[in-house]
Amino acid sequence: MFRVALLQYPIVWEDKSKNLSLTEQRVRALHGQADMAVLPEMFTTGFCTHRPELAEPITGPTLTRLQNLSNETDIAIVGSVIIQEESTLKNRGFFIFPHRDPVFIDKAHLYRHGGEDSFFSPGNQRTIVEYKGVRFRLLLCYDLRFPVWARQEQNDLYDVLIVSANWPEIRIAYWDALLRARGTENQCYVVGVNPVGDDGLGLHYNGHSVAYDTYLRPLAQLEDNEQGTRIAQLNIESLHHFRSVLPLWQDGDRFTIDR
Repeated sequence: MFRVALLQYPIVWEDKSKNLSLTEQRVRALHGQADMAVLPEMFTTGFCTHRPELAEPITGPTLTRLQNLSNETDIAIVGSVIIQEESTLKNRGFFIFPHRDPVFIDKAHLYRHGGEDSFFSPGNQRTIVEYKGVRFRLLLCYDLRFPVWARQEQNDLYDVLIVSANWPEIRIAYWDALLRARGTENQCYVVGVNPVGDDGLGLHYNGHSVAYDTYLRPLAQLEDNEQGTRIAQLNIESLHHFRSVLPLWQDGDRFTIDR
């Protein structure tokens, strides 16, 4: 079994130090209980698209402390932060592994309604990340709305789709539906993590973090506005058996549309 921890907590608006300290406490409490901890999108700031001074270089204190935390606890850590590369800002997703080089995946679809497209530059990586024999894809929040971006590919399959998000309550019905849809389309485990609480722009977040198996049964979930950590146990052998018996994913790219 692969154990994934879902961390659903409020994000202290634009307070990197406070959010990072709280995250360190929560991940340390998982030592020996989880293989991976998943955080919300932009977990150190909230969905903030107007303060470039909150960005850090890739070698900055946030990712450095997360690497030390991963090494200390033997837990991989997944989420996103604001990163600056020269004059460019990125909403950068990360897989940080114990005693191993991290993997970075920039958000591809930028939420123009929230001003994200004029603040960040988009990524274009369809990266599969392997850890402890499990293959992962990471989507950041708005990426979830685009099924082609998440689609399984014949020669590049993944086992677990992780979605790290800042998805407000006003649109939470779409979050609930799209997580299940992506799991159905790709015959994979889905792990979605979303915060709770209010941000500095007046939006409320009510969580609904969940992990689904291939039958869309919740393996771990947090209720409306609940704060806490839940651990999902993923049976990868069972997933592979399910796909071999019912290999629907193989038919996903059989047809193309002429334009």
